[in-house]
This record gives sequence, structure tokens and C-alpha cells, in this order.
Amino acid sequence: MARSVLVVDDEPNIVLSLEYLLKQVGYDVHVARDGEAALSAIAEHRPGLVLLDVMMPKRDGYDVCRTIRASADWADMPVIMLTARGSDSDRQMGMDAGANEYITKPFSTRDVVEKVRHFLGIP
Repeated sequence: MARSVLVVDDEPNIVLSLEYLLKQVGYDVHVARDGEAALSAIAEHRPGLVLLDVMMPKRDGYDVCRTIRASADWADMPVIMLTARGSDSDRQMGMDAGANEYITKPFSTRDVVEKVRHFLGIP
């Protein structure tokens, strides 16, 4: 599903704004509020891209990203980490876990949409 995005974040305001924005520009959006729910949603819906927070209950974003990359079925799925953790070491951990992009909060919603379009190959 190339136009499908899974938003994984435990902050309701972030989820609401991303969900609204992505739906406005034509994406099918699913939501997960923790790492376990994210992996279940990926198995159920096979999104075209995952927007993934780092600090979440049950499993953090680094672990979820490593799990995605370790799966033969999901390894090529683009993952954009959206997180408040902005140090160089945090960014490196995200990239080492397999993230395609690492964006720190607060972020520009326009930039997020541009990144989603870029990774899904949709103009």
C-alpha cells in the first residue's frame, strides 16, 4: 500500500496533527500508540511508510525499527523517526537501528509531508 502511513507515537496531539495533515494530502493513515501496537499494525496493514517515535511504552522506537529491518517482509519499508531526542548520539542510534530519516521535535509538518512523499516516491 504505497499511500499508507503508520503513525506511531504516544503523544495524542502529535498523532492528531500528523493524522489530520496526512489525510488532507491523500494518505491512508493508521495509528499505533506503543511499540507492540506498531508491530501488530505493520503485520495487519503493511503500510508503505512508518513515522516512528523513539520514546514509547512497551518497546521503544529503536527496538521497533530494528525489528522491522530484521524481517524479510518489512526490511525495505521506509522508517522516519520523529523524536524529541535530538543529540548526535541519539540520531546515530536511530540511523544504526535502520531509520531512513531522523527528524527531531518540534518539526515542520510541511517537511514531514515532503519526506513522506520522497520516500514513497509520490510527487
